Formats: sequence, structure tokens, C-alpha cells
Amino acid sequence: MHPFLFLTALCLGIVSATTKLGLRLDAQWIQWKATYGKLYDENERWRRVVWETNMKMIEQHNQEYSQGKHSFTMAMNAFGDLTNEKFRHMMNGLKIQKDKNGKVFKIPFFAEIIGPVDRRQTASFSPVRFQGQSASGWASGAAGAFEGWIFQKTGKLVSLSEQNLLDCSWSQGNKGCRGGLMDYAFQHVRNNGGLDSEESDPYCAQDGSCEYMPDSSAANVTGLVNIPQQVASLLVAVAAVGPVSAAVRASLDPFQFYKEGIYYDPNCSSEDLDHGILVVGYDSQGEEPENQKYWNVKNSWGTDRGTQGYMLLAKDRDNQCGIATMARFPVV
Repeated sequence: MHPFLFLTALCLGIVSATTKLGLRLDAQWIQWKATYGKLYDENERWRRVVWETNMKMIEQHNQEYSQGKHSFTMAMNAFGDLTNEKFRHMMNGLKIQKDKNGKVFKIPFFAEIIGPVDRRQTASFSPVRFQGQSASGWASGAAGAFEGWIFQKTGKLVSLSEQNLLDCSWSQGNKGCRGGLMDYAFQHVRNNGGLDSEESDPYCAQDGSCEYMPDSSAANVTGLVNIPQQVASLLVAVAAVGPVSAAVRASLDPFQFYKEGIYYDPNCSSEDLDHGILVVGYDSQGEEPENQKYWNVKNSWGTDRGTQGYMLLAKDRDNQCGIATMARFPVV
């Protein structure tokens, strides 16, 4: 082929491929905006750039997953137009407390390591919620632990008010939608003498005035139990007590766009914890359980992220994301 004709064909091929890619991304962008009700003003171009960057990262990760390089997949979700910095600022707001108060959980000498455990099967806590543009994962983790303990005592599921915790626990150190800590939430309920039901004070994803109504109180707490930073202790607590609130490092891109599989990221250290979650069980996958063990985690980022709002977090792999670093449960 004549060199000129070859170059012309090559250029046309590149233009055609670029056009096809642009059309594909255009269609996906339009569909994504419609799915999540996204409306923009003059900043749509910038949001599109961020979205495309995230989409390419997700596709690259999933391609590597198909090559056996990762143990989990990623998918576009409602956070697709957020930079990682913006996402962390909006969704993660754990306020770490260095001094621990409360009893320390001790493994009974007769404790038997049992498994698997899946607290979802007993419906001992409320459904997955979407915390909205509010750093309130700490409130969701605390409420879930309360609900699990109440279920253990009464056999009844009582959905508790996260909004109560957002609006009423400032004096204990929480900052509403700007972040907080499960410990402070537990302490507030103890000092306050109760926590309202979700029905009486529903979640609205923004700070408001404290509307606690004693007549609608559905939970109280007599103490806080700290679980030692040991995987074995956390495992026994989840098996014997119920759902346990915990803190994790949730600021990495793969965590933001996790879809399914066992989440393991060597960059997800046990330090810099920034988000509250609820540990609801543990299990393993496959015939060979090595590196296939996981914690079942309930999150508060909506049901479209992960598997209906849950994720499998690697277990027995150097305290992945710090899940055993700051685990707690209240005594109701």
C-alpha cells in the first residue's frame, strides 16, 4: 500500500475508534444521569470529566480482575461524578477517640469458634440506607449495633433513629452530618436515657434541632464494650452477641466503587480509619478457603453500591482496612 494511503487509513481508523468511544461514553453518561437524577448547571463539563476518569479506572480494574489480578470487581455508582477528595469529605467523617471508655470484651474460655455466621438471616437490624450527602456512617453503625442487641434480648426488630443521634449527641463530641463516633453515640444514649425509633424521628440526611421524645424511646444503654484489636475477639463477638459496629478506612477509590467479590487492597491499611460500618457476619468462599475468608459488612451508601449495600471484606489478612481496630457494641 502507498505510504500516503496507509497513513490516511490509519488516521481514519483512529478517528472512527475515538468517535465510537465518544458515542459510547455519551450514551452511558446520559443513562447514568437519568438513573441517579443528576441535574447540573454550568459545572456539568467538569463533572463529566471526573465521571469519565472514574469510569476508565473502573474498566481498567475489571479488566485486571478478569486476568486474576484482583479478588473483587468495581462498578459505577451514585458517586461517579465525585473526585476521591470530594467523596471523602462528603461521606467519611469518623472522629477518632484515642481514650477508650467502657468494658473490654473477653473471650470466654469455653468459647467455640463457630461459623459461618450471617446475621442478615435473622433480620436483626434495619435495611441498608443511603446516608445522602452526610458524613453519618457513625450514626448508622451505632444504630445497627443497638438494633442487634435489642433483637438478641427480645427477638424483635426495632428500627432506631439515626437522626436522633445526628441532632442530639453534639455535647458528647459528635458533629452531626460533619462526622462523629459510635462511642459518642453510645455515651449520648446512656446520658440521655434513651433513643427514639426511626418512625418517630425519621432520617433526613441533614442537621436539625434535637427532637428527642421520651415517650417514643425504643432503646437505652447501660454500658459500652470495647473489643480487643484481635480478629478472634471480633469473630466471637459477632457470633455470640450480634452485629458489631466498627470503623474502617473507606477512603480509597476501589472502596468507593466496590461491587462484588472479596475486597482486598494492600493499600487499605489499618490506620487512618474514617468511616463507621456494621459487621454482620463472616464466612469463606470456594473449596480452598485460603485468602477466601471474609467479613460481611453492612454499609450506609445505598443498595446500588456493593451487593445490595453489603460488602465482603477480607478476613485474616492483616486486619484489612482496620476492621478489628475499633470494634464496639453497647449493652442494652
